[in-house]
Amino acid sequence: MTEKQSLSFVLNGESREVSIDASELLVDVLREKCGMKGTKRSCDVEVCGACTVLADGLPISSCTTLAIDMDGRDVTTIEGLARNEKLSRVQQAFVDHAAMQCGFCTPGMVLATTALLETNEKPTDAEIRHFLRGNICRCTGYIKILEAVKSLV
Repeated sequence: MTEKQSLSFVLNGESREVSIDASELLVDVLREKCGMKGTKRSCDVEVCGACTVLADGLPISSCTTLAIDMDGRDVTTIEGLARNEKLSRVQQAFVDHAAMQCGFCTPGMVLATTALLETNEKPTDAEIRHFLRGNICRCTGYIKILEAVKSLV
């Protein structure tokens, strides 16, 4: 039997406390205990980007991160980007440029783009491609995604 631990963190701007097992992954805690279904489980080996969330503003793979490692930290999921029922500028750019088809990868792409633009307001095409390299999209062919990101620069 695994001993429960308390995880206290800020999730999408709100303080949260949840009881977890020490071995629980962040993706599972976010989806199953916090209801953040926009964080997707896919590869489980940190290569596809579908599980990307921001931890203290930086993109991480929640499928390989222990939830307890987020204790005292600030976590943002796709659900935390919109404010007052208004999409963030990155979310809106993805809509405006039809940068999604099935939408499975979109939360990770949007969060990675959000982090990129927080650290580099004017990334070059090469920098955009490099920063998004950890996010796989099987539908769009990436052109619309790159157009959406470039429209924000």
